[in-house]
Amino acid sequence: MSAPTHTRPHPASRGGVDIRLPWWALALPTLAFVVLLTLILDPADARAATGDPTLTLLFERLQQLISR
Repeated sequence: MSAPTHTRPHPASRGGVDIRLPWWALALPTLAFVVLLTLILDPADARAATGDPTLTLLFERLQQLISR
């Protein structure tokens, strides 16, 4: 006894896939990329943190461990 086969109710379109993205699906990643690229390329705006010296020592130790 053979099992019945299922067919698609609508034929597949031959013109390609029609995908429409919302405007923010491209705008937000682009904006994030531009902001991060600006931060990387303009280090003059970066200022050293003047905080607790314990945190500074901790970050220095972590950097030394990673660089080994």
